[in-house]
Amino acid sequence: MGFCLSGAAQTTGTSATDPAVQNQTQQPQNQTQQPRSQEKEIQKQEQSQRVLGVVSMFSVTSRQDAPPLTSSEKFHLTLKQVTDPFTFGSAAVQAGLGPATDEFSGYGQGAAGYGKRYGATYADQASSQFFSNFFYPVLFKEDPRYFRSGEGTIKHRIGYALAQEFVCHTDAGGRSFAWENVLGAFTAGGLSNVYYPSTDRGFGLTMSRSAIALAYGSAGGLL
Repeated sequence: MGFCLSGAAQTTGTSATDPAVQNQTQQPQNQTQQPRSQEKEIQKQEQSQRVLGVVSMFSVTSRQDAPPLTSSEKFHLTLKQVTDPFTFGSAAVQAGLGPATDEFSGYGQGAAGYGKRYGATYADQASSQFFSNFFYPVLFKEDPRYFRSGEGTIKHRIGYALAQEFVCHTDAGGRSFAWENVLGAFTAGGLSNVYYPSTDRGFGLTMSRSAIALAYGSAGGLL
């Protein structure tokens, strides 16, 4: 009897191809896809931010409850930073100041020296972005973005900005020590020994350059 009732239910009930059934199964998918598309649009707007229309602020969000980035979104953010015209331009300016301050004297002077300085400066920026915005954030499930406070007293906001180089949001929604920034700075600093002149290599110089990079990160938070 149970078998017959089951067969009757299948015959007289709505079939799998019934439009009503299809609408019911597709509706939850549409509900999840729509917020995701809205989030993509918000990220697109955030990753177009610039200070004075020049300095890129692609990894800054004013939403404290922003959904975590996926691994592919972290890679996209890194790629956007590395290929931005401001990144190329800032590397060009810094390489141009090198001969005047005799930075990386082992590279020499002239066009050849400038080219080597430019390559080293750009490599520094690219490796820093790769490790701090993609590799370690994916490895430790951390969010590489700067979560802007935007409220409170000046003293509070200064303290918040300085702390963000060492405190980050996690993909799970909590807070954690920012391994992405600290390890990213020291990894990029260690990698620079591969292409820096022999006179600018070594443990001590690597540690000092990495510490300076972290200080620059805190200054960027203040900006």
